[in-house]
Amino acid sequence: MSRALVRRETISGYMFLLPSLIFFLGFVIIPMFICIYTSLTSANMNDPGSFVGFQNFMDLFHDKTFMMSLKNTFLIVIVSVPTVCAFSLWVSSAIYKMKGPALSAFRCIFYLPVVTGSVAVTVVWKWMFDNYTGLFNAVLKGSGVIKDNINFLGTPGIAIWCIILILFTTSVGQPIVLYVSALGNVDQSLVEAAEVDGATNMQVFWKIKWPQIMPTTLYILVITTINSFQCFALIQLLTQGGSDTNTVMYYIYYTAFKLTEQAGHFGYANAMGVILAIFIGLLSALQFRLAKEK
Repeated sequence: MSRALVRRETISGYMFLLPSLIFFLGFVIIPMFICIYTSLTSANMNDPGSFVGFQNFMDLFHDKTFMMSLKNTFLIVIVSVPTVCAFSLWVSSAIYKMKGPALSAFRCIFYLPVVTGSVAVTVVWKWMFDNYTGLFNAVLKGSGVIKDNINFLGTPGIAIWCIILILFTTSVGQPIVLYVSALGNVDQSLVEAAEVDGATNMQVFWKIKWPQIMPTTLYILVITTINSFQCFALIQLLTQGGSDTNTVMYYIYYTAFKLTEQAGHFGYANAMGVILAIFIGLLSALQFRLAKEK
């Protein structure tokens, strides 16, 4: 190909990319730099504020509410990410060999919470956890397990586990669909050869299937980690940060838009956002590093 033709094709390619690049620049890159700069100021709704350097970041680590929010966020990530991945892989291993309507039915059942609106799903869970008319209290009292109703969402130490349970049920749909596809694409000739040589099911999975589905596992780990760090809607709709369920995402929202006496402390909230982004980036990089080594 001549240089003129290569140049013309390159320009044409970038012209097709230009709308997406403009959108990405305007709504991702520029806001990201604005967020970093604002985190170094005392900006709020009414005042652009003054430059305060790293004062917001130093104040955060003396903020008991932020430290509790960070603890809850890490608890959600540490519990939900491994359980979502393990459960999704287990279910996928059980159903991926099914054919026709059976496989479609299972995929539909598990994927339904993903495509259903988060508000609708949360409202149903809120009713089930209700301490007066909730389904869980009715079942537990009817079976004689408890005598008095339990205020699931209003009791510290219980509410955060209710949040994790809901997040788990709404997070397994996409990983199951991805794992079903990944397991279906495993080279069956290698599996058959290992079985002929006398390998057990566990050995076949660990030596043959697991390495081939590693890229899918890495994607699921990263996406599930990011979604767990960004847990906000459940907190907003169920507890509003009460009962020791505050997370970093909800505290960012509360600090920026609900602290009316301070007219919204944008700089302080953005500092939390920067720290959250750093943690997400570090964990994602660690996951990529471990997956590369394996």
